[in-house]
Formats: sequence, structure tokens, C-alpha cells
Amino acid sequence: MRIALASIVLGLVTAGCVPDQTASSPDYAPYSTDGGLQPLTCLPNLDGQIDADEMVPALGVTENLLASPLGQTRPVDLVGTVNAMGQQIWDWSTPDATDQLAHLTATTLSGKWYASSFPNGQFVTPIDLADTLEGVYVHTATDFELLGIASTQKNASDGETLVVYDTPVQLYRYPLKAGDSWTSVGVSRNAMLKGLSYAGTDTYEIAVDDAGILYLPSLTFTQAFRVQMTTTVAPAAGESAVTRQDSFLAECFGEIARATSQTNETQDNFTTAAEIRRLGLAGD
Repeated sequence: MRIALASIVLGLVTAGCVPDQTASSPDYAPYSTDGGLQPLTCLPNLDGQIDADEMVPALGVTENLLASPLGQTRPVDLVGTVNAMGQQIWDWSTPDATDQLAHLTATTLSGKWYASSFPNGQFVTPIDLADTLEGVYVHTATDFELLGIASTQKNASDGETLVVYDTPVQLYRYPLKAGDSWTSVGVSRNAMLKGLSYAGTDTYEIAVDDAGILYLPSLTFTQAFRVQMTTTVAPAAGESAVTRQDSFLAECFGEIARATSQTNETQDNFTTAAEIRRLGLAGD
């Protein structure tokens, strides 16, 4: 009854309000969405694979990473667990008070001192979080390639680095899905490494070994792909060195977490990391 009475009163009040026929009404334009939020260019479809158009580099966009401090090792769980529904789970959500906030940005080669050495290069990103070394990359409809590395500054304090591979190293193949594996080799000649003449062969053994749910401090990814990469660096003179890296990739986000082993680690599922990176926020 209270609702009905309110409706009647409202009807009476409305009927008693007669507009001024002599007043002119402004001719308002219809509401427009032009200039508002633009639609997202990539939406995850969670179809069990990452396609090339779901890994397009976003140039000039800064990525915030929670990273373990330089020189400090940290325990890491690469095995994870399996839940009651049979889903693989990796829980990397626990905050760590020693984490530091790092920023990475992909940019073009424009203005880089080494740009002329990579005529086919599309973009660069820092290899280390201090941005002393940069990798030069190409993204195509079939793969994601590394062309070589260079010191960010030509006159770097620890010496100039410029390593150009004879043929690109295939880091990722599209579509990327669990069960895929491949090996790619990069050969460098007449190179410079920290101010010294260098030549060598880098062998990358890559396996997309699993997919599952990844928990991070601020984000949860219901379909993350674990990519295991074992890199063997064999200089023309000197001892070889092996590094293992486990990266987690997600559609439209690219790499969302990473654990890098200590040098010459022998176990695929290593338990001590030389560095851990997690996509995160300043307040995590």
C-alpha cells in the first residue's frame, strides 16, 4: 500500500507541473562515447594456447615488477600442487618484504647506438632489471625472436657489449601451447662482450611443459603457461655456462612471472632462484 500511495502522489505531482510553453528548450546533442575509453585490443579467450596476436609487444608501456634484490637468492616452488579438480596450481602470491619494484618498458631501436647492427630489429627491452643490457627482438605471425644483445650505453662502465646472432634465436613459437618443445641456436662472431672480443654459440632448449593457475600477490591467472628455457653459453675460448629459466606466460599479458637459476644449476625444477620476478603493484 505504501508503494501504491507513493505512485499515486507522484502521478498527481507530475500532472500538476505544466511546462512553460513560452520558454525555449536548448537543442542538446545526443550523448556520444567519442573520446572515451577505447576498447581493449586484446582479450584472453582461454582457448588453451597463446596466438601471435595475443603476444603483441606494447611499446612505450611500462610494466611493474616485484623483483628479488640483486645478488640475493630466494627459495622457489616450480612444482606446485594439483587441486581437487586436477588443475595445476602455482602459488606465488606470498608477499616478500625484501621485494623491490622494478619497471620495464619496450621501446623501438630509434636513437640506440647499436641500431645499425640490427636492421631488422623491431623493439628492445632490458635484459637485466638495472637496464645495463638490452635484447633486440622481432615479433612475427609465427614466432618471437631474439636477434642479439647490446649494452644500453656504448661507453658502459663495465665495457661495451654487442652480440649479433648470425640467425635469430626462436624464443617462442605460435601458437604456444603445453607440450611444445624446440631448440634454437645463436652463433655470434666478431662480437664484443664487456669490452672484450668475443665469439661463441648460445643454445636455447625450450619446452612449454605445463599450463595451470598462477597466483600472484595482486593478480590470479586461470590459464598460465610455464615455459622452461635452458641456455648453454659456449664461448670460443673458455668454459661453458648453463642457466635455467622458468617463465609464466598468459594471453594478452606476455610474461607475468619468472624464476632464474644460479649458474650451472642441474635441476629443471630448481628450488633456489638467483632472481624472481612477478607482475605486481607498488603496494603489494
